Amino acid sequence: MSYIDGFIAAVLKTNKDKYLEHAKSTAVVFKEYGALNVVETWEDEVPDGEVTSFPMAVKKQPDEAIVFSWIVWPSKGVRDSGWQKVMEDPRMQPDENPMPFDGKRLIYGGFNTILDA
Repeated sequence: MSYIDGFIAAVLKTNKDKYLEHAKSTAVVFKEYGALNVVETWEDEVPDGEVTSFPMAVKKQPDEAIVFSWIVWPSKGVRDSGWQKVMEDPRMQPDENPMPFDGKRLIYGGFNTILDA
């Protein structure tokens, strides 16, 4: 089954267009190195929680929106190889393509697919 990298971040609402351009350019690189699909979503209904929530997890500020994203890879092996190449690619370096959000508050994880219905 496929392997998924998932991300949650807080992005300034005024940076939505800048974020989308960043996402488009990085999606090209990920797909060149084996990703099957790159999905970026912008918050619509993301409630605050009392114990935990997406906003709490990324310490969202009032002028920010939550972004929920994922990359689909054919396997963990392709993902591991692809990520190494992505990180070495000059188009992904901070001076070439800076992240339009606070990377310190980015939540990231890799997941084995257990159901794809």
